[in-house]
Amino acid sequence: MPIQLESPRQADVVQLIDDLDAFQKPLYPPESHHGIDLNALSQPNVLFAVARSEQGVALGCGAMVLGADFGEVKRMYVRPEVRGQGLARALLAFVEAEAIARGCTRFALETGPLQPEALALYARMGYEECGPFGDYAPDVHSVFMRKLAVATA
Repeated sequence: MPIQLESPRQADVVQLIDDLDAFQKPLYPPESHHGIDLNALSQPNVLFAVARSEQGVALGCGAMVLGADFGEVKRMYVRPEVRGQGLARALLAFVEAEAIARGCTRFALETGPLQPEALALYARMGYEECGPFGDYAPDVHSVFMRKLAVATA
């Protein structure tokens, strides 16, 4: 499935983000939601990737927010009907590679403890649990993870 950097401001991509919110919002209290909106996703320091079917249907998305010290993984989502095919792994590897190409050397993310599939994916991709980073505060509804960037040939 093709993956490329795209604008998040497309109707089918906005639907992916809305679907992600609909999944996550019931799991955690509002103060523990750390998703970023379309304006933030549209900033020049954000790499926003979309995976599409051969017919052009948006199947998943993921972002990397490039900061001065690290890239933060945000808005990872794959439609339920195409899960289990390696798409989330491919999306994450894609945004990591794009970030590395721009000089990023470390990655970090925040996710929730009630998302075991996400936690397992990140662990398989080499992320390790750590304490809060950036502007995050300790939160029982957050799992913080990090990884050193590794360029692949």
